[in-house]
Amino acid sequence: MGGVPVKHHTKSKVGRRRSHLALKKKSILVCEKCGGPKMPHRVCGQCRKK
Repeated sequence: MGGVPVKHHTKSKVGRRRSHLALKKKSILVCEKCGGPKMPHRVCGQCRKK
């Protein structure tokens, strides 16, 4: 059998635990070669196809 929670967790306690689960904004850079959008530390998708 599994464990049973002993006490109730308050909304503030749950909110503090979940504060790190929010999605973070992605940073998009401009490729130096073709000027297309690319993610940092990644190969440009448009230059890779060429």
